[in-house]
Amino acid sequence: MNRKNYRKKKSSKKRTAIKITAALVVSLLLCGSAYGIYLVKKAEDAADRSFEAAGDGSDLRDEQVEPLHDNVSILFIGVDDSEKRSQNENSTRSDALVLATLNNADKSIKLVSIPRDTYAFIPAVGYEDKITHAYGYEGPRSTIDTVENLLEVPVDYYVRMNFDAFIDVVDALGGIEVTVPYDLKEQDENDKKDAIELKAGLQTLNGSQALALARTRHYDNDIERGKRQQMIIGSIMDKILSASSLTKYGNVIDAIGDNMKTDLTFRDMQSFFEYARGGKPNIDTLTLDGYDDMSTGTYFWKLDEESLSEVQDILKGHLGFQPDSSTFSDSSNTDLTEETNEEDF
Repeated sequence: MNRKNYRKKKSSKKRTAIKITAALVVSLLLCGSAYGIYLVKKAEDAADRSFEAAGDGSDLRDEQVEPLHDNVSILFIGVDDSEKRSQNENSTRSDALVLATLNNADKSIKLVSIPRDTYAFIPAVGYEDKITHAYGYEGPRSTIDTVENLLEVPVDYYVRMNFDAFIDVVDALGGIEVTVPYDLKEQDENDKKDAIELKAGLQTLNGSQALALARTRHYDNDIERGKRQQMIIGSIMDKILSASSLTKYGNVIDAIGDNMKTDLTFRDMQSFFEYARGGKPNIDTLTLDGYDDMSTGTYFWKLDEESLSEVQDILKGHLGFQPDSSTFSDSSNTDLTEETNEEDF
């Protein structure tokens, strides 16, 4: 073989390799795009199934907020409406309440867990009771009104999720990494006694295990329970935003679609992707300090007024209005130059 023919064959092979590589890259891009389109459509369908309005918005707002431009709040309501309990909408109670405020300027999030036995005024009935009971009167609307009255900030959106959705989401992600604070034995989602057994330390939990850790009330108190729930929410966010979860998004969407109700539209949900563009957003957690009260013969968690006032001011500042404001418009125009470190609460 002469050198000229050799160079031709070698050049031909090189061009062929380049073509194959290019074809593979294009194929991957096309597949990725197709998968992306598929996920978007799947998510849109799930959002449509999940949508359920809870009134005409907050009375504490002058006008409707836009998540892409304004600072907003979302109330996450965890409920147990399992078939085993045979509960209907009127008897269901909220098992977990977490309010998130999102600041659009710095893409930060503040989370406050509200203990389920918190003594609070329930507008739907006109008297104080455990905040967990609010859901049983008028569903999400009653819980929203109660939280607004308690924290003195608007609840712009709500997300109601049952235990099935929580378990299925964690399992769809392949589990979440969590530091279990102590050895524990806890009932599972079907109330089977001691079905979940965990050892203290960092480990990967499946959905049932994560739910048991989030729900247990036998080893500490409602304040620590709220902190555990906040930690678990953070772990779920970490896993969702990790590259390893990209191929699992379809299963996560399936898990949420049939077990969640929200007044967030699909367009609203898309707006929140901005908070994850640079990775996991900065999340601060808040605690509502208080004390046990059995003076009436019924257990309540009575809030410390100073702690409550401090949390109210932090949330108001994060949403972008002055603590003494009576309405909450123009939230996106407020310059938040100072942030309080709430990790010490």
